[in-house]
Amino acid sequence: MINGINVLNRSLRWGMVGGGGTSQIGYIHRSAATRDNNFTLLAGAFDINAERGRAFGTSLGIDAMRCYADYETMFVAEAARADGIEAVSIATPNNTHFSICRAALNAGLHVVCEKPLCFTAAEADELEKLCIEKKKIIGVTYGYAGHQLIHQAREMIAAGLLGEIRIINMQFAHGFHNEAVELQNESTKWRVDPRFVGPSYVLGDLATHPLFIAETMVPHLQVKRLLCSRQSFVKTRAPLEDNAFVMMEYDNGSVGTMWASAVNSGSMHGQKVRVIGEKASIEWWDEQPNQLRYEVQGEPVQILERGMGYLHQSALADDRIGAGHPEGLFEAWSNLYRRFALAMDASDRGDAAFLQDFWYPGAHAGLMGVRWVEQCVKSADAGAVWVDC
Repeated sequence: MINGINVLNRSLRWGMVGGGGTSQIGYIHRSAATRDNNFTLLAGAFDINAERGRAFGTSLGIDAMRCYADYETMFVAEAARADGIEAVSIATPNNTHFSICRAALNAGLHVVCEKPLCFTAAEADELEKLCIEKKKIIGVTYGYAGHQLIHQAREMIAAGLLGEIRIINMQFAHGFHNEAVELQNESTKWRVDPRFVGPSYVLGDLATHPLFIAETMVPHLQVKRLLCSRQSFVKTRAPLEDNAFVMMEYDNGSVGTMWASAVNSGSMHGQKVRVIGEKASIEWWDEQPNQLRYEVQGEPVQILERGMGYLHQSALADDRIGAGHPEGLFEAWSNLYRRFALAMDASDRGDAAFLQDFWYPGAHAGLMGVRWVEQCVKSADAGAVWVDC
């Protein structure tokens, strides 16, 4: 169980790009990163408005001299300091991720980046190679992948409790954008603008989350080909989709489906992953994250609860409180940031053996997500045809 002890015996000097006072996600990054004292926030380029960003940074207790107008200035100035930042988190609109990630790596910094990592597989491939060259890591914030019961599912599947995997059903389908809310909501407006998000809305913004959760649960399966159909039910969002269906075939002969939607009226969140094997199935739903359904054919349904001693050790290691108390998004993100810190430290120490077997959503996970979205768009735009992955 995590008890707040610093796993590194130090705190990584950390900065942020974006994530200011008007950011929806910035507070989650700061809460997750600082929760276990593995990171200390010392600098930031928090806002496109420099004055507003400086005011926000100082309100967090950061030295005004280290609240910068832009990330380029921050990277140069911090590199010149003996106590300059070692890592940076990127919480900005999607169209900026590639350039900021590349600049950060070239400045010798570890990176935690919002997904999608970038727009194209070619860009993501460049970033992955740059990580290796600079001996730095990129962590990608597939937030709920840090939840303990995702790793319980992973262990159960690896142990063969489900038998051979046949079907994976994935969805992330909420209803909060069933109307053109972007006309009044600035935080939504950029998400449906191709200039900021590239060729996709819900495929990149929503679907890559359950896709990566499924990849974490069943890491030995690779998508062989897919077929995608996408729709713009709120017509002003075209050519970006607010609903999409994807059919997938895996390299072992199993199949998968994905439903991504922002127009599932009445649904709060609707992120679920169900893995179906020849003997049993498991299902996880982010609105009830502390329960994992385990359904063996011919037996009563079992509900596995977070924190209980019957779970695998890897599912218990990231607990932050005893069984019965709920843990969710903030805890899952904190678990990811803890893993990012451990990976950054191992990279700086040159501990390749540790990194070889250590799980975290890294640059390759970001690359695979971008490539998947790219192929979905290719399929849908060709009239919903099968394309190889």
